[in-house]
Amino acid sequence: MIEIEFSERQKQIIEIVKKNEPITGESIASLLNLTRGTLRPDLAILTMLNILEAKPKIGYFYNKDSSEYKNNSLKMIKIDNIKSLPVVVSKNTTIYDAAVTMFVENVGTIFVVDEGILIGVISRKDLLKSSLGGGNPGDIPVGVVMTRAPKIVYCKSNESLEEAIRKIVENEIDCLPVVEEKNKELKVIGRVSKTNIINYIYDSF
Repeated sequence: MIEIEFSERQKQIIEIVKKNEPITGESIASLLNLTRGTLRPDLAILTMLNILEAKPKIGYFYNKDSSEYKNNSLKMIKIDNIKSLPVVVSKNTTIYDAAVTMFVENVGTIFVVDEGILIGVISRKDLLKSSLGGGNPGDIPVGVVMTRAPKIVYCKSNESLEEAIRKIVENEIDCLPVVEEKNKELKVIGRVSKTNIINYIYDSF
């Protein structure tokens, strides 16, 4: 079992919820003199770890059945330990074929590469937008709808699980490409998604 040492802010959040449950995120932020947005990554981490339970329109509860984690922190768990194989398509792939790949591979995000170098990212939302725009998806290349650099949010193998969670939460995305940077180019070597993170935490705890 991996043990977790929470940050001081996360410890404060846990104590506030213990004393005031149910309590909304806005109320927690007010007690800490912070904005709700500032607390989002911390609340997401504590909820994913099952330390807190969130109920819509009610607030956060402390999970009394959760263990008290100590010693190692989320910063000690590296992306290299949880990444999975990337799902990629070439820059010449059509929107239709990209949608088929997404369905067959059962993923919500695929990466567009040119000779292994990351040049774009496509999500289910991107494909939905393209379907509303008209045109034949079998004729339109993925480059028309993909998110391009420098707007691509990514991570590296030596980054921590905590950092990956923060990037996913703060950017409101489901998946990050894991890359190696060489000569200012990004080579895709993996992916880390909400599913990766949840499965890893479930298996570890």
